[in-house]
Amino acid sequence: MRIMGLDYGERRIGVAMSDLFGWTAQGLEVIDQKIVTDPMARIAELIKQYEVESIVVGLPKNMNGTVGPSGEYCIAFAESLKQTLSLPVQLWDERLTTVSAERALLEADVSRRKRKLVIDKMAAAILLQSYLDSISK
Repeated sequence: MRIMGLDYGERRIGVAMSDLFGWTAQGLEVIDQKIVTDPMARIAELIKQYEVESIVVGLPKNMNGTVGPSGEYCIAFAESLKQTLSLPVQLWDERLTTVSAERALLEADVSRRKRKLVIDKMAAAILLQSYLDSISK
């Protein structure tokens, strides 16, 4: 049972995929919405290719737990995924995933240009791994 993790942003969507057992998450790709004209079609292709059974979308919350404007965009995106793809979609608190990804890339001494290319898929992998860890307990 594969689960897809999506770190949704207005410009880019980070995509991560679980292994077949739902134990580990790997960053897969970044969908740049300025380049990919139909991101939903690309997500649908990946779902078919990897035989995805459910999707986890990161929900950015404020540190006090409230949902701001970017969180509202993610909720609307998750709803759109549900309607379009007819798969279960779960929202998952993604506070600090991008910060964690950035820190890991800095520690690995990855250049700023390369960080920009991978940060979103790494954040997607971190949020998906967090979700997988929570359901395995």
